[in-house]
Order: sequence, then structure tokens, then C-alpha cells
Amino acid sequence: MKIRLDQVVKTFDTFRAVRGVSLDIESGQLVALLGPSGSGKTTILRMVAGLEYADGGHIYFGDQDATDIPVRDRGVGFVFQHYALFPHMTVGENIAFGMKVSKTRRSKPEIAARVQELLRLVRLEGLGDRFPAQISGGQRQRVALARALAVDPKVLLLDEPFGALDANVRRDLRRWLREIHDELGITTLFVTHDQEEALDLADRVVILDQGRIVQEGTPAEVCREPNSAFVMRFLGDANRLSANVRGGQAFVGETAIEAEASSDGPAEIYLRPGDIEWQPAGEGLAASVVRVLDRPGSRRVLATVEGGAALEFDVPPETDVRAGQEGRLTIKRARLYPA
Repeated sequence: MKIRLDQVVKTFDTFRAVRGVSLDIESGQLVALLGPSGSGKTTILRMVAGLEYADGGHIYFGDQDATDIPVRDRGVGFVFQHYALFPHMTVGENIAFGMKVSKTRRSKPEIAARVQELLRLVRLEGLGDRFPAQISGGQRQRVALARALAVDPKVLLLDEPFGALDANVRRDLRRWLREIHDELGITTLFVTHDQEEALDLADRVVILDQGRIVQEGTPAEVCREPNSAFVMRFLGDANRLSANVRGGQAFVGETAIEAEASSDGPAEIYLRPGDIEWQPAGEGLAASVVRVLDRPGSRRVLATVEGGAALEFDVPPETDVRAGQEGRLTIKRARLYPA
């Protein structure tokens, strides 16, 4: 099922949460809405679900204008962050609930067979008679997904589905959810503020800020070609240096960095920790090591450069570098944006 948002607007009192968003989601795609708190991502998801109505624009499911269709008639499955399971029902009863109240009548044997099928799909065989309080948080989220899938939705919507779980469980569930999506092929839209989660899971990532889409593309496109300083800052660790561009070069103090496509004038240089190489001596930007943080596979170095700017960069774990040491930094990649 293809989804299309056409200039969708949503206002709460005097606050405009969504400001003319247009977005095409192809059938079978898994798309992530990513952005900081207040960027409009959950409001967009709720409008697609029918839990909120748009104040302007249209939402299409295929060729059908679904803007004003009630939530129960939209054919969507919704998974919330905090599971929303019925505590007095068993796992199997929670999964069966939507089928029992659906307009599409199913017999008791059909419902029972579908519950067992979904328990196998979400790898919870044998747990159908347990209550939510008797299973783990990760298992509860699997039950919530099985319940959403039980009604054979045309569209699957997930709102911060792993936000209440610890890091290791989130990583395992991300891989599992991608496998489920690839097996079922349901058009899926999910909201997250976790950049790693969006980049690991999604076919396409839509980045929002203040109710507007600021960039969309594949994970590779938004990571390798961020179109603004905001996207660069938002997608992971980013160092910032003030620079002055003259004649195709950006100067940080007396150090020049190639900037052929940039106009002359003040600019900001953004660097990922992996874009910087450390050397004890030689050419490059003079730096003084402030602190060294050891990680399992690397060492993170905190340093200052001329002018007092702070930088963070990674070196191999065997690198001999210590607080107070002076050295030079070579910039391998840099992104320049007008100041």
C-alpha cells in the first residue's frame, strides 16, 4: 500500500506542529521519521493512523483519500512504545483481541490458528497462556507487534517501538523487526529519535525539524551527503570549527583546508571524529590533548586547537597518546556550511 502526504498541516492551539509536509512512501518500504523532540514526527504518524486529523492537506492510501476516514476503517496496525497490552488478558488473548472485534468476522478456530501462526512469527511459541507481567519487556513488544499484525493491516505504524527497552534488547529487536518486514512486505512507517535505529532499519530516512522535512533519502545519502549543518549535527557526533573562506580555501587560524565549492566569507566546518587523523609531529592543525577516553575498539581523544575550539577524534587502541601531549591533526573529510 502506497502512502502519500500532500502538504499536510496540523496546529494545536497556536502551535503549528506540522508545516506543509509532503511525502511519498512506496508500497512495501520501511521508512523512518527521525528528528528531535517537537519536530512533528509523532504527530505525522498519528495523522496517518487517524488518531489525529489534519487541519490542511491530504493523506492518501493508494488512490484513496484517507484524510477523514476514521481510525478503525483505515486498515492500519499501530505499535506503541509502552506496549498497551491488556494486563488481565493472556498473550494469546491480547493477540486475538483485534480479530474478535473486527468487522471481518472469523470463527474461533480461525482466530486460534492465526494466534498460533503469529506466535511462531514473533518467536513466542509456547507463551500464549502467560500474562504480560510474566514475560520480559522485549517479549511484550513482540506481542504488541503480533497484535497489530493480527488484523492483516495494509500499513504498519510504530511509535518509538523500542524506546522503553535497554540497549542490547533494542539491537536484537531491530534485527528481528527488519527480518519480519522483509518476510511480510508491509508498508511500514516508524518514528524514532534514535539515529542508529533509523539508519539500521529503514529503507529511507525522513529527517524533520520544527514541523518540516529538512532532508530525506537512503541511510547512505543522509549520512554521506547531509544538506545542512542541522542534519550534520543531528546525525551523530560532529565537531565544529569556525573558518574564513578565501580563494577556495577555508582558514582555521593559519591552517588552510580545501574548500573549492564554497563562497568567500565566514563558514562553519563540521567534522566527524573519524574525519581527523592524529600525529605527534608534522603538518596540520596544531592541537593539545586534554583527555583520552578508552573504548573497547578504539581510543577517543579530546583536544583543543588554536583559537580554543574543542575537538573529539578516534585513534586506534594501540596509539600512544596522553593528556598534555602536543601534536598535529590532519583533516581527511570536512563539510562546510555558510556561517
